Amino acid sequence: MNDTGPVFRTVTLDTPIIKGETTIDTLQLRKPRSGELRGLTLVDLGQLKVDALIKIVPRIAMPTITEVDVANLDTADLLAIGTEIGGFLLQKSHRADAPAQ
Repeated sequence: MNDTGPVFRTVTLDTPIIKGETTIDTLQLRKPRSGELRGLTLVDLGQLKVDALIKIVPRIAMPTITEVDVANLDTADLLAIGTEIGGFLLQKSHRADAPAQ
């Protein structure tokens, strides 16, 4: 099986993001490409460091959100998003060894 297209994961937020009259209750995250990791370290992302997550999430989330939106997320929602991003960083062979969610 050949994975040539982007990989997406959806996270349902416990506490929706309110932007004007728009309520965002789910975020679709796209597997980041190497260039989108500029200015970040894989170690920081792997350790789910908040500063790294605040930078990467706006680059890969749909609908579009800002760093301020990410900084204001409920802690449980940020952890759920970080967990999905961490999964993106694993090679396929290591994903098979990871515990099922």
